[in-house]
Amino acid sequence: MTTMEMTGASADRVAAMVRQHEVEQFLYDEAALLDAHRYLEWLDLFAEDAIYWMPIRRTVMQRETDREFTKPNEMAFFNDTKKLLAGRVQKLGTGRSWAEDPPSRTRRLITNVRVVDDDGAELGVESNFLLYRTRLNSQEDSWIGSRQDRLRRVDDSFQIVNRTIRLEETVLQSRNLSNFF
Repeated sequence: MTTMEMTGASADRVAAMVRQHEVEQFLYDEAALLDAHRYLEWLDLFAEDAIYWMPIRRTVMQRETDREFTKPNEMAFFNDTKKLLAGRVQKLGTGRSWAEDPPSRTRRLITNVRVVDDDGAELGVESNFLLYRTRLNSQEDSWIGSRQDRLRRVDDSFQIVNRTIRLEETVLQSRNLSNFF
């Protein structure tokens, strides 16, 4: 390998590390906005054509793993456009959202962030999450799962074009799903 080739390979590795860092910081900043109840700023992270989708998980036999999650156009916990997300955010701001008055206290942990593809305009990103929520004096919930995001490059940051949320549980123990993942 020549010095030029090593420099090119090194430059590619450095570019990949910078991209990884930028994606991680974007996702960590997003989690911080949600934990601080800064929902309007969070909503700005979504592209106008965004889809926010959480399929239902089923317990299936090994031979039926292709049926483990519901498919698009089947029943889902969330199948929201940006407009629907904006309606949910607006409702939270009214003080009339019984599931969030008083507001929940949340903490989101985002881990195992991986950029799985990059076509120059958009990136495919996978991550894991733990969302912990406590309400009132004694209600506690936690959700663990994975997310598949499609991020669009916009100026020096990203916008979320598509988010698929997959919970590990098949039966939800929480009283509601009033939070965002």
